[in-house]
Amino acid sequence: MQTAPAPLHAARTAGNRIILDDGRELIDAVSSWWTAAHGYNHPHIVMTMEKQLHDMPHVMFGGLIHKPAEQLAARLATLLPGPLNRVFFADSGSVSVEVALKMAVQFWINQGDRKRNQFLSFHDGYHGDTLAAMSVTDPDEGMHALFRGYLPEQIIAPLPRDNATGAEFGLLLETHKEEIAAIIIEPLVQCAGGMKMHDPEVLKTVADAARDAGVLLICDEIAVNFGRTGTLFAYTQADVAPDIICLGKALTGGAINLAATVSTSDVFGAFLSDDPDAALMHGPTYMANPLACAAANASIDLFETEPRLQQASAIEKQLERELTPLAHVPGVVEIRVKGAVGAVEVFDLHNLDWLKAQFVDAGVWLRPFGNVIYTMPPLTVTPSELTSITSAMAEILPRWAERK
Repeated sequence: MQTAPAPLHAARTAGNRIILDDGRELIDAVSSWWTAAHGYNHPHIVMTMEKQLHDMPHVMFGGLIHKPAEQLAARLATLLPGPLNRVFFADSGSVSVEVALKMAVQFWINQGDRKRNQFLSFHDGYHGDTLAAMSVTDPDEGMHALFRGYLPEQIIAPLPRDNATGAEFGLLLETHKEEIAAIIIEPLVQCAGGMKMHDPEVLKTVADAARDAGVLLICDEIAVNFGRTGTLFAYTQADVAPDIICLGKALTGGAINLAATVSTSDVFGAFLSDDPDAALMHGPTYMANPLACAAANASIDLFETEPRLQQASAIEKQLERELTPLAHVPGVVEIRVKGAVGAVEVFDLHNLDWLKAQFVDAGVWLRPFGNVIYTMPPLTVTPSELTSITSAMAEILPRWAERK
């Protein structure tokens, strides 16, 4: 707060752009933290929300149910391949992770096993800013390292990318499998941990190991769901079946906050009992908010009627074509592209405020972090808008590299 530059004042949004109060337009290259899959102000989402706003903007979800939530739960159960069909609604991605972790621990408690209260997660992983979610995030991650010693200590493994990391992961799992409630992983792209990417085979290795060890598998798809990696859900590229999945961000097309934790019937069955203490006692005040559920239903409509996955594929090809030449810029370590995610990793991301200001001057809203300059544009970004984003990166990166 002492040193941060003053934030820019956003006045309105339109299409894939943010319009500032001084009239400047910025192409949003990060989809408002990876949410605005259809761009901004899509008329179908707006009209659906307007109708719901007049009918019922909110009602508690305790002892009551409503059509937007029923429709959305049924649609998610149909869209999610495999046995994921029991839906718990929350109001943020971090809370959906909290619910998933709580659900996993209680799954075992309800079966008389109180030893399984640990989680295995991965280096470079990031699962949210609430306490349990922080505990399964990489402990060396900058924002959360401060809380070491206060957070529960979990088992953090390397992703099994090769023989060495595979052996280390396997040893940790074998050593602690009687204590582990679940493995939690971000499929294909570890976004907030540095846009680190892995092949579907890595995810399949983790899923197979979880099954063989008899522990649950949680896929945290909050950042990569709804087309971001080129398929509607990232885990399907590995042909695996998680026990629990966390959804959020683009769930409503970026219009309003909503998240969901979806489990299999087997997980759900562990909570069915004559004993009230076996119930999952969790209830966010705004869970299944009707306005948000209506927005999510409208967003799913667009995935069914507009060519979002084809657009993601086209974005991937264009990012590969236009970002690859940046590998020769001094200071660049690696170029990574997966679906509608493009990342340029550098040795040392110095002069960060200068860099952000340069992108704004170029008419692009980019938010580099860690050692990564990345773009995750709306799936509706036009080829010319995407070229504006990559051209700004190509023009500014060499000037940034020359600065000390």
